[in-house]
Amino acid sequence: MQVKMSSIHKAFGNNKVLEGVDITIKDGEVHALMGENGAGKSTLMNILTGLHSKDQGTIHIDGKEKVFSNPKEAEEFGIAFIHQELNIWPELTVLENLFINKEPVTSLGIIRTKKMKAIAKEQFDKLSISIPLSKEAGHCSVGEQQMIEIAKALMTDAKVIIMDEPTAALTDREIEKLFTVIRSLKKAGVSIVYISHRMEEIFTICDTITVMRDGQTVDTTPIPETNFDDVVRKMVGRELTDRFPTREVNVGDTVLEVKNLTRKGVFEDVNFKVQSGEIVGVSGLMGAGRTEIVRTIFGLDGKYQGEIFVNGQPVTVKSPEQAVNLGLGLITEDRKEEGLILDFSIKDNIALSSLFSFTKNGIINEKSEKDFVDLLIKRLTIKTESAETSVGNLSGGNQQKVVIAKWIGIGPKVLILDEPTRGVDVGAKREIYQLMNELTDRGVAIVMVSSELPEVMGMSDRILVVHEGTIAGEVSKEEASQEKIMTLATGGHVNE
Repeated sequence: MQVKMSSIHKAFGNNKVLEGVDITIKDGEVHALMGENGAGKSTLMNILTGLHSKDQGTIHIDGKEKVFSNPKEAEEFGIAFIHQELNIWPELTVLENLFINKEPVTSLGIIRTKKMKAIAKEQFDKLSISIPLSKEAGHCSVGEQQMIEIAKALMTDAKVIIMDEPTAALTDREIEKLFTVIRSLKKAGVSIVYISHRMEEIFTICDTITVMRDGQTVDTTPIPETNFDDVVRKMVGRELTDRFPTREVNVGDTVLEVKNLTRKGVFEDVNFKVQSGEIVGVSGLMGAGRTEIVRTIFGLDGKYQGEIFVNGQPVTVKSPEQAVNLGLGLITEDRKEEGLILDFSIKDNIALSSLFSFTKNGIINEKSEKDFVDLLIKRLTIKTESAETSVGNLSGGNQQKVVIAKWIGIGPKVLILDEPTRGVDVGAKREIYQLMNELTDRGVAIVMVSSELPEVMGMSDRILVVHEGTIAGEVSKEEASQEKIMTLATGGHVNE
């Protein structure tokens, strides 16, 4: 199936999102769609699949003009969209999520559960997914939910599959499994539109790349004819020197320490320290316990055994509110469910954790609040016409910046970042890295959980590697290599 979109325009009110975009997706190709957050990539694909209507332009599929009224119609025609924000029903089982509104039934209307399980098992085997079909989807990790969504799309027998940040929550091993599936789909003539900010993936799996900037098409190029620096220059409209900014490390006293931290069946005997002014990276495979450790420290996941010290004093953290009062901040990996209130404005989201700073005798000083929010919007270059804009209307990367702004605003002693650059473009990533450096220059201690090994090695002063709920080892910045980290993450040992 060949898709050609020509001179596509789209505006939401006075906000012009697309201004004459052109893209052609050929049969059996993996076509990368790249651009900074807010460039219009997702909007363009939402127009293709009928979620949004175009204002101008044409869409041709196999030479015939076509417009879909809704995503279901597009899916039935053979175009599936796996969104960055996952469409999972948490209270339903994995099996029920896979077949929602598509359950096979007998002539009497009885659901054919055995057939559903057989089809699901076949797809899971192709993807090497080992999630129990009876498990509630809400109890699955973000990475597991992503794999469920991918399996669901493959079950539609689609001819074009749009993948928006498909690997954002996957480990390297899971990414390789996905790439194997993509290659087999390509051989079968299926076209993939691959939206990602991970440059290494684009050059590994894609055939062609279209770059967008500010709602317009900048260029379409075969992958062998371009390179990392060229793509970045087209995306941001300027040179971007050095992927990771240089760090000047000046560590101080220990701010956070955990001793023998344990949650039975999740992680056990976790010990580490974080000093002011340093970034400690936390690496490991998905399900190893990385996220669970930091959530427990922040008081999100209930009772624990062991000890937590803040500034040398023993504390018992029973709730996030208590953690904030102790000077801890946490940017969670799931910004949609836990980091933001999507119906609230940017201003209300950013100020939420810092209201006490603007409040006297129960009255909010609106000018102080506005100045505070405007400063953070400018500092983090959040793309918006107004601080009153609903955060749900922002691109994924700009939503991430709002979450970061919210926690910076409390002036934390320790800032825990769980996948801080997920779904964020290369230019915005560097801005976040620079911000991390500024925070550590001020003495903030940072704990960064990340699935991106280049990010962990590029920004961390020390790296803790988690394997099956324990700290398998610690690697210094100077000694760090992908091979060494992955050896520890998979239960191996490295020679000292």
